[in-house]
This record gives sequence, structure tokens and C-alpha cells, in this order.
Amino acid sequence: MSEALADAGPRPVATNNLEAFWMPFTANRQFKSAPRLLASAKDMHYVATDGRRILDATSGLWCVNAGHCRPKIVEAIQAQVAELDFAPTFQFGHPKAFELASRLAAMAPSGLDHVFFSNSGSEAVDTALKIALAYHRARGEGQRFRLIGRERGYHGVGFGGISVGGMVANRKTFGPGLPAVDHLRHTHDPERNAFSRGLPEHGAELADDLERMVALHGAETIAAVIVEPLAGSTGVLVPPKGYLERLRAICDRHGLLLIFDEVITGFGRLGAPFASERFGVTPDIMTTAKGVTNGTIPMGATLVSSAIYDAFMQGPENMIDLFHGYTYTGHPIACAAALATLDTYQAEGLLTRALQLETRWADAVHSLKGLPHVIDIRTLGLVAGIELEPIEGQPTARAFSAFRKAFDAGMMIRTTGDIIALSPPLIVSEAQIDEIVGTLADVIKSVA
Repeated sequence: MSEALADAGPRPVATNNLEAFWMPFTANRQFKSAPRLLASAKDMHYVATDGRRILDATSGLWCVNAGHCRPKIVEAIQAQVAELDFAPTFQFGHPKAFELASRLAAMAPSGLDHVFFSNSGSEAVDTALKIALAYHRARGEGQRFRLIGRERGYHGVGFGGISVGGMVANRKTFGPGLPAVDHLRHTHDPERNAFSRGLPEHGAELADDLERMVALHGAETIAAVIVEPLAGSTGVLVPPKGYLERLRAICDRHGLLLIFDEVITGFGRLGAPFASERFGVTPDIMTTAKGVTNGTIPMGATLVSSAIYDAFMQGPENMIDLFHGYTYTGHPIACAAALATLDTYQAEGLLTRALQLETRWADAVHSLKGLPHVIDIRTLGLVAGIELEPIEGQPTARAFSAFRKAFDAGMMIRTTGDIIALSPPLIVSEAQIDEIVGTLADVIKSVA
């Protein structure tokens, strides 16, 4: 045995060593020089490792819609892991997966009757894109291979998602991505729509960019169009009045599938179970994740129409219908968490609470207008984007400074570029809305 192998036994681990974990979407060197470590959470607050309470103004990462450590959800997870820790869903099943699929189909927009489970929003999106391509092939239109996304769109971090997504930093490092992808123009128009409450007045005509894509590529080559009804990760871009309706009409005219990415907007964020219901526009495919389990256990779901599902239910019954899936599809613990989450939403009226608080929320957030460097504010439901003027030559620096100062002041916010994004849990009180906005006002005044 070599000396190297002889010495290759277990090594002591320093439990406070931060170096081993390569953190996602994080300035690792900055974080590890001044870490923001969270130890516990309850309802509207985290508790940091130094004992400070941190008001959660972002629902964790757009996902803890019912607040933290809710009893019904915690108890369901504890009970499930003791009863059935894992069950495969390749040629097997377990009752809770079917129960959850039925519950989701019942609460989804009419016509979205079938559910394919995954483990994240990224996987839900890749599932949607693959189903869209395979659907056209099953119908004898395999020449429909092209996918249309939108500039500034975020659809997760899989190769499918970053290909149809339109956030430059998420794409530029990883090569060309999927072939045959194009992008609509984004809808951000601060010159005409700055400081909008609710849906901006101007920009419905931007949907006509899809007609340009059809003229350029040919409708017969386009499989699907994917957009977020409200673009969250890029900085809260609310759709202009009439935009989504126009997009739906163009898709219908040319036989294109319309996919809504509701990973952020699903489960009450905009005052309805799904944004598609708030806007009155039903897609052919809808993706969701995050709030489906209140952020407790990773889970994603892709909902499709019966017409799409039925197209796969052809040929011999013993043959696999769709060669796609994940080891943890419909995981028992995730299903238990999701069912308890839906029960909590229903019992507390949380799926519509954002609509009840919308005016109060908008009044509070728009009171930040006029503060130094605030160049735009956008609100809808219980979500807000506060855009700051960038420091010349230092993009993102001003918002990141606000992010750090907010944490020091006892509040968690999100930033993307020089935009502050707010999305508090749906249990937020009016007093906590005032606290969020008051703290943020002090932070904004303090950043150079």
C-alpha cells in the first residue's frame, strides 16, 4: 500500500469552515468574509446565528408563501417520512401523488387537467419544453421544433431554461444552448410606464413581436412560446394591459402552444391561485414549483391540457407514453408537504389574501417614490420592484449595498441588478407592511 493511500483516512472536519460549500447565485468571497447565516425561522421571521430576528420580505426565495414552519406542514412531513420515505413512480405509484395531482388540477385554470411532477422550477420548465416538442411530433408535426422565449425572462438554470430565458448573465458563460430558439422583446418601458400600480397602460402591442417571429421562421416550425405572466427574477416586470390576451390570440391563430411559467406567481402571489386566473388567460401548459410545498421540500409540477395528454395516449397500452421523468418525481414526502400546504392555504384564505392587501401594499411601497436614486416602482398583488439608479461604472453595487444594509437592519430583501424585489409571505400583517417599507426607506436613504 502506498504511503498516500495509507494516509487517506478520515480527516477532521472544521464545522465552521465555509470554504467547502460553493454557494449558488452568490458572491462567495464577499459572503464568506461577512456571512449572513440563518439558524431558525417561524412565521414572518428568520433568526440569525447571532440571535437577531430577520423580517422576511421575500418569502425566502419567492417560495414560503404561508410563512415559516407552519404546524400542519411540519406535522405532515414528519408523519410521512416515518410511514413511506420513498416510492418510485416509474411503473409504480403511491396514493398521495395521485391525490395531489387531482387537487392541483382542480384548482388550476379550467382545462389544465394533468400534472407531471418534478423537483424544481427548472425541471418543471424543461419538462414543459420537452412535452411541447414531443406533443407536436405525436401529432405528426415534428417539424415544429422551434421554441420562443422572451428577453429578461427567467426559466430556471437547466439548459432548456437558460436557452429560452433572456437574462444575459445566466446564459453567456455556458455556450450556445439549445438550437432553434428565439426571443420576444421584453415589456419593460419605464419611459411610458414608470411608477405603475398594477398593469401598465402601455405595451400590449409588444406581443405583436410574436408575429414577427412567425414571419421570420414560419409558424409551421414553432412549437411553443414560454413567458412568465409576471417576470419576477429579472426585477418584477408586470405585463401591460392586454399583452397576455394578445399573445394568447396569436398563439391560437398559428397553432403554437403557450406555456406560462408560474413558478413565482403560483399559489396566491398575485391574489389568485395562479396568475393566469388573475389575468384571465389560460395557457396550454403551466409550470409551478416553490409555493407548492411552501418551500419545505423541493418539488415542481407541469400542468397540461387534456388535448396534450391525450396525444400521448396512443399505441399499445404496454408501451411507455413519454420517455421522461426523475428519480424523485412525485416523492412521497414532497407530496405530503404539498397537500398540507394546500390545506393551509385554503384554511387561512391565503390564495386570495394578496388581492385584499394589494391597495394597502401599493400605497406603502409607492411612498418610496422621491427617495434618492429611486427611478421606478412596480407593484401587483403582494410583489414589488423598486428600481434604483445604478452607480456609474458600478452596476448592481447600489442595490447590493441596500441588500447588505437591510440585513444589518433586520430584514431580508432580494436584489437583481439594481432592482430591489419584495414578496413577503401572504400572512404579512399591515403593521409588518409598514415595517418593511419603513426599514427599506431608511436603507435607501443610507446608500450612496
